[in-house]
Amino acid sequence: MALSNALFAGLSGLDVNQVKLNVIGNNIANVNTVAFKATRVLIKPQFYVTDSGGSQPSGEMGGTNPSQRGLGAVVASLDRNYGPGSIESTGTPTDLAIDGDGYFVVKGEEQRYTRDGSFRLNSANELVTSGGDFVQGYAVDQDFEIIAGQLTSVTLPVGAMTTAQATSKASFEGNLNASGPVASGASILTSQLLTRVGGGAAPVGGTLLTDVAATSSPATALFEVGETYTLAGTKGGSDVSAASFEVGAGSTLGDLTAFFEESLGINMSVPDDGDPTTPPAGVVVEADATDPNSARMVVAGNLGAGNALSLPAGSFRTTVGSKVPLAFAGGSNAAGNTDGAIGESVRVPFVAYDSLGTPIRVDVTAVRSGASTTGNSWRFYAESPDSTTGDRAVGTGTLTFDGNGNLIGSEGTTILIPRSGTGAITPLVMELDFSRLMSLSDTKSSLIMKNRDGSAIGGLTSYNIGADGKITGSFSNGVTRTLGQLAMATFSNAQGLLDCGGNMLMESPNSGSAIIGTPGRLGAGEIVAGALELSNVDLSEEFINLIIASTGFSAASRVINTSDRLIQELLNASR
Repeated sequence: MALSNALFAGLSGLDVNQVKLNVIGNNIANVNTVAFKATRVLIKPQFYVTDSGGSQPSGEMGGTNPSQRGLGAVVASLDRNYGPGSIESTGTPTDLAIDGDGYFVVKGEEQRYTRDGSFRLNSANELVTSGGDFVQGYAVDQDFEIIAGQLTSVTLPVGAMTTAQATSKASFEGNLNASGPVASGASILTSQLLTRVGGGAAPVGGTLLTDVAATSSPATALFEVGETYTLAGTKGGSDVSAASFEVGAGSTLGDLTAFFEESLGINMSVPDDGDPTTPPAGVVVEADATDPNSARMVVAGNLGAGNALSLPAGSFRTTVGSKVPLAFAGGSNAAGNTDGAIGESVRVPFVAYDSLGTPIRVDVTAVRSGASTTGNSWRFYAESPDSTTGDRAVGTGTLTFDGNGNLIGSEGTTILIPRSGTGAITPLVMELDFSRLMSLSDTKSSLIMKNRDGSAIGGLTSYNIGADGKITGSFSNGVTRTLGQLAMATFSNAQGLLDCGGNMLMESPNSGSAIIGTPGRLGAGEIVAGALELSNVDLSEEFINLIIASTGFSAASRVINTSDRLIQELLNASR
């Protein structure tokens, strides 16, 4: 009986050491496998035969210990060593390593988990494993904000994705000269005397353009249906973008005055300064004081030298040919200034972008509007020739400075630029930030646009993956955008995961459900981009275990061999 027990005990020794040798061989074979986790074999006694349960001490005997005979060994468990492997830089942007706990989430026929971050891009620019499973993460919405909670395949569309950004804010710096003259005059331009065709009455705003004539030839109409005219002048010393006006069958003199107001960027919302010598800004038809049958078009600009208007000869003419129906002469204010536009001013142009990335020109003019013992005030005017309504004036507001030249108040700093008919979001809403302006005495005012957001269209040229798994794309227009974020899973019992080969793991009843979040949260490690996690197999330890296992295997075989010889001797002795 005892010899047969020894045979089976030796056999169990062969079995467990063979398993240990198999595990060691697998560990060594995968010493260079990305993110491979070594396995160890834990062995325990199989069970014992109890010959005597032992006895307790008494007055007559000192007690005996239990008497038990073991019947071999069995494998208790195969445990994974989930300790981290070394991280090695590869320089490949799609190679990812996890520094800490957690697993990448991938999806093929089913959702699985891996620490092998040797990913690549397929033909659809999707991030996939070497086996073709899709790497999972979180996408972004139209505003490039992460859509949390909804897993999807990670896409990196280099060369295919384009973006543009509307300008929402522009910041200005500089000094507005506090010792410059306060605005007290505006440009006043008047046309030649006008009458009706055939004479008899002065034209008014409702008069058809085809009925308007010059007093020098009252029988000849200045305008004909179908004619197109362009208006181009200067404002604040800078050219005003040419605008076109087509004469229709119902076009009136009032339509023409509105066209002049909009094309010259005269801001009609500015309160009148109360000075009777400077008429309110705008374009009107004004009856002549000496001839009741005649009138003039009078153009009155906004206050300040930065709003000075000039319409030299030929400024308003037909697009085809050289017909010039109106000619304007500069007026003078009560002070006798020929130009009329007085007041410390500064003008700065800059380029903004609508939601489609279309460049839009914006001009900002600041004019000193008042002074007191506690500081001074300025009014700014915003214009854009790219306003789709034709009205260049897109905003105006005030800036108030204290006695130390610091800005203490601002109003009207949000401007609206119409973009109807372009396909872009309309209006373009832009905040003008003057918080860094000063108003100190100087030789002249200075104003620069320091920063503004927004960009033209640009293509995705590169990307990088941060420690938190966020994928940031760099576009050719200099814009960076979040393209998505990698997901990461953790488990309450990682030892309970089921290995399904190919460096892939699955949930099992004892692993617990996956806790899916983002790198660096919920106990998950962080991402190291351009690197891979190496195997955590310790070769020196494996070689030692190999010696121990082979020794155990040989010793177990000796037990079987010895038991066999003894059995043979017993059989021979019984003959």
